[in-house]
Amino acid sequence: MLFRTILNFRIKGSVLMKILIVEDEKDLAKIIKKRLERENFTAEIVHDGEAAVDKTIINEYDLIILDIMIPKKDGLEVLSELREWKDKTPVLILTARDSLEDKVQGLNMGADDYLTKPFAFEELIARIKTIFRRGVKEHSNTLKNGDLLINTVDYTVKRGEKIIELTSKEYALLEYLMRNRGNVLSRSQIEEHVWGYMSGNNTNIVDVYIRFIRKKIDEGHENKFLETVRGRGYKMKVFKDE
Repeated sequence: MLFRTILNFRIKGSVLMKILIVEDEKDLAKIIKKRLERENFTAEIVHDGEAAVDKTIINEYDLIILDIMIPKKDGLEVLSELREWKDKTPVLILTARDSLEDKVQGLNMGADDYLTKPFAFEELIARIKTIFRRGVKEHSNTLKNGDLLINTVDYTVKRGEKIIELTSKEYALLEYLMRNRGNVLSRSQIEEHVWGYMSGNNTNIVDVYIRFIRKKIDEGHENKFLETVRGRGYKMKVFKDE
């Protein structure tokens, strides 16, 4: 996922920058979401640490706004798990804990910025844009799921140490599945995204290409990434990064 500094950092390609808000104060979370959307970001909300971890496993975000004092798992536990998994998604801690020790701890654990409550929304937006402006992170041009790695800059694919050769359409299909891992994609969704049209189920082109990439990435491996969901479409299973 490549951060682009165009249109005030609001759009990457044709996709809005996606932010996860982890905040147990529901009214505040809604206000933050509304303000972000006013800036043409797209945002999702969760209210506890376990839900935050679950979201980051199956979805990809450009930024996480993370409160510390949240139920089930506190924000620092969430941050620690992300960094243990080598997930380098930028994290902006937004919390009422304003001591120097708290700030140092959060930054040392891998947060990219630390903002204390109460705060001005103008400052929050400015800090978000600053994080994006810092440039491409190591993870920004890679997609990782278990031992499967896609480099979205040079379009290379590896499973473990093996480089997998794909055609342009196979690559486009695999990247689309990877970006939506954990979610079922219908054949019409895949057709529209990869081929730019919907055939109305008059062809089996999606099934053919799924078979091609399944043979290349799954054959000979115990963990199978591609799952057929009967009557609905296809899904890429989620595996913990190795």
